[in-house]
Amino acid sequence: MVAPSTDTLSARVRALAREEAPRATELRRELHTHPEICYEEVRTSARIRQALDEAGIAHKDGLAGGTGTLAFLPGTAATAIALRTDIDGLPIVEENKSPWVSRTVGRMHACGHDGHTAILVGAARVLKRLTSEGALPNPVRFLFQPAEEGGAGGRRMVEDGALDALPEGPAPRRIYGLHNFPGVTLGALQTRRGSLFASSDRYEVVVRGQAAHAAWPHQGRDPILAASAIVVALQSIVARETDPLDAAVVSTTTFHSGTATNQIPASATLQGTARALREETRSHIERRIAEVARDVARAHRCEAEVVYTRGYPVTRNDDKSVAEFERIVREHLPWQRLEHMDVPVMGGEDFAFYAEKIPACFYILGMEDGQWKSAHLHQPTYDFNDAAIEHGITAMAMLALCDHTPSA
Repeated sequence: MVAPSTDTLSARVRALAREEAPRATELRRELHTHPEICYEEVRTSARIRQALDEAGIAHKDGLAGGTGTLAFLPGTAATAIALRTDIDGLPIVEENKSPWVSRTVGRMHACGHDGHTAILVGAARVLKRLTSEGALPNPVRFLFQPAEEGGAGGRRMVEDGALDALPEGPAPRRIYGLHNFPGVTLGALQTRRGSLFASSDRYEVVVRGQAAHAAWPHQGRDPILAASAIVVALQSIVARETDPLDAAVVSTTTFHSGTATNQIPASATLQGTARALREETRSHIERRIAEVARDVARAHRCEAEVVYTRGYPVTRNDDKSVAEFERIVREHLPWQRLEHMDVPVMGGEDFAFYAEKIPACFYILGMEDGQWKSAHLHQPTYDFNDAAIEHGITAMAMLALCDHTPSA
C-alpha cells in the first residue's frame, strides 16, 4: 500500500468502516440471538468462518478445543500485528425484549462478546478491501477466541500456536484487544500502562466436622460454625495483611451445608474468588487462604481441606505498546477521545495469556451516548450498543495499519 497522508488514510478507513457497520451490526444481532458458552461456540465459529470466506480471507480453524479461529492477511513487514476478540456468551437468563433477544434459555451475550466479534469481522473486511488498493504495511492476524468467560480460551489459543510463525503468516510482534464498557462515553478509547485487569483465581474450602442432633450440639463438631468463622477471618487477609495502597479482593460467594433443620451436618463447603494486581500479593493470598481456613477450622475442632485454583494472570499492558496505541489514536483517530484509565479494573481477562508472551495493549471502547439504555456487564438486561461498532472497526483497522514501532 502506497503510504497515504494521515488525513487520507484516516478518512478512507473511516468511510469503509461506516460502510461495513450495517453488515457487522446484522452479524452482532444474529450472534446475540444464538449465544453459546465456553467451548460450545460451534455455531458462532461456523458463522465467523462463513463471514471470512465471503470476504476472501484465509483462516485456520479448530484451535482451542475446536472453536477457535485464526485469520490472516498478508503485508510487507517481517512481523504481523495481531488483533484478538472473544466469542463466547454467559450462562445467564436474558431479560431484554429486543428483536434479537437470546433464543436459548439460560444463555445470553451479557458481556458484549457478540459486539467484539462483529467489530473484528468488520475490521478484517475493511483491511481486506484495502488490499485491492495495495499491499498492507503489516501482515495482520485475527484471533477469534472461545471461552474467555472462565475457560481460559486465551491460554489454549497460545498453546495451539496462535502467536507463532505459521505457514499462513509470520508471528505477530504485538497484539491489541478491546472490551466494551458501559458508562464510558461512546467511541472513547481508554487504556493505561501496566496492570489493567486483576488476576482471577478460585478457592474451595471443605470443612469437616461431626454430625449431631441439633438439640445436642455438644455431641458433634459443627462445620457450619467453623465455616462461618472462616468466612469472616478470610477478610483479614485484605483488611490487615495487604498494603492499603495495593488492591486485592477475597470474596466467599457460595456456602453450602446441611439437608435438615434439626441436624448439625458433617461438612460445609465454601467457594469464592481471589483477585490481585501484583504477583506477590496473589501468592500471599493463596498461601494465607489455606493457612487461615485450616487454623480457624482447627480452633473449632474441625478440619479444613483447601483447593486454590489459579485462573487468569494479571492483564498487564506493555509500556511501549500503550505508547504506540496512544500515538496512533492521536495521529489517526483525532475524532475519538483518548482517555487515560486512572486505576485498574478488578475483573479478570484472559487476554493476559497473550500479554505474557508478546508486547500487548488492551483497551476500553466506550458505549454511553445518553440514549442507549443497558445494565452493566454480566447483568440480565445488558445489551451491546450497536453505535459503537463503527468506532471499534475503525480503531482496530487503524491499529493494524499504523503500528510501526518494533517491539524491543
